[in-house]
Amino acid sequence: MAGKGQHVAVLMGGWSSERPVSLATGEPCADALESAGYRVTRVDVDRSIAQTLSDLKPDVAFNALHGPFGEDGTIQGVLEILDIPYTHSGVMASALAMNKDRAKVVMAAAGVPVAKHRLTTREQAAKSHVMVPPYVIKPVAEGSSFGVLIVSEDMEHPPQELFRSDWPYGDDLMAERYVAGRELTCAVMGDVALGIIDIVPQGQAFYDYDAKYADGGSEHILPADIPSDVYARIQSYSLAAHQALGCRGVTRADFRFDDQPMGTGELICLEVNTQPGMTPTSLVPEIAAHAGHSFEELVSWMVEDASCQR
Repeated sequence: MAGKGQHVAVLMGGWSSERPVSLATGEPCADALESAGYRVTRVDVDRSIAQTLSDLKPDVAFNALHGPFGEDGTIQGVLEILDIPYTHSGVMASALAMNKDRAKVVMAAAGVPVAKHRLTTREQAAKSHVMVPPYVIKPVAEGSSFGVLIVSEDMEHPPQELFRSDWPYGDDLMAERYVAGRELTCAVMGDVALGIIDIVPQGQAFYDYDAKYADGGSEHILPADIPSDVYARIQSYSLAAHQALGCRGVTRADFRFDDQPMGTGELICLEVNTQPGMTPTSLVPEIAAHAGHSFEELVSWMVEDASCQR
């Protein structure tokens, strides 16, 4: 446990496709921790990170990394070896949540509803429909909606983007049945499920990268205007998924709720994000503020919650 005045290394940047998001997350977190009285070192992570941290000897690492290496258990393993307490989830939970296929198996076993899916390769997904449309194609282990493609019912062929020679998101993909309706998200802080935001993308077909991070990219309705029983179920499912995956600290669970006039009323969990964004437009700080936690209090709590799995 770190007290105020202790040395916190804020890990940001890295080399994944989510580097810009990580930098946008890390800076406000570092600023807030300094305001809270911590001694902060900003670390732009590269492949010499183990030596950098060995030299710095921080009391705590605040993990503001996103994407592969940052949220897949890899940096968590480095921090375990160095015996540096760190924020967010540990090695196993991070690796498990990052793998969308395996995470869904664990969540379903815990009673959390998920959509039908199948694993595929980019070659297979590009040649012909791997599911009856509509469905969604996702990289198995990416974040920030990178590489996500929606295949609508009127598409005779899969998206041609899959044929790109410069496709950067790997060849292991997941096809998931498309669920229409609202995009909802719920934050978990420790063992408490906080509020729920209804995300309304502005000008985008779904909550893609621009909707997540561009100014005005989406409207956030908090608390979400949904039936009270659905609200409670989402909170319950979010905490159940967080616990089933073995997460700690702060996570965010994303849902689809089909409440359209001719909809089915179906509610499914898309995924759990173990490294939710902490940018000025991010969801978790907004949800935490609604629950009475300022941004400074939120990141301070995350530092105080930091630990190793030892």
